[in-house]
Amino acid sequence: MFDLFKPTFQADSLDSIPVDVLKRDGIRGLIIDLDNTMTPWNDLEVGPKVVAWFEKLKAAGIQACVVSNNKRKQRVAVVADRLGIPFVFRATKPRRKAFQAGMNILGTGISDTAVIGDQLFTDILGGNRMGMYTILVLPINDKEFIGTRFLRRMERVLVWLMKRYETSEPHGTKVR
Repeated sequence: MFDLFKPTFQADSLDSIPVDVLKRDGIRGLIIDLDNTMTPWNDLEVGPKVVAWFEKLKAAGIQACVVSNNKRKQRVAVVADRLGIPFVFRATKPRRKAFQAGMNILGTGISDTAVIGDQLFTDILGGNRMGMYTILVLPINDKEFIGTRFLRRMERVLVWLMKRYETSEPHGTKVR
């Protein structure tokens, strides 16, 4: 059961994920969460480090698509347009159709697409259910949607249980 919540690897932030590692691992497309992964929650500002990281992606020939549960199309569109990438809003992650929609836009499949996000119960669970490469990043800040704050409490319990009862090695590695 715990394997569904284990990312392939973890990173402190989106911009700290090594693009060369993605390329080496055969990743051609990225499905990336928006709130607290690319930008602070409910914010339109994309930091300069994130912009520079997206430039590295483009130079490496890796495509990206924002896949967000956010219901406000305009908010998701503004950030995606600033980065020159497509998007899916109202994604209903962790449902499979959200991830499939992103792969359809990118023209990639399960074996060459990675999911990047800050939540175990949406991004990592959904990507792992599909059999995809998953990357967990730390949330950008503590300000979050009320439903997400509830899920964070559940995540803390899950992580405690995983540490206490899991005997196998971690699913992936930590990039710090």
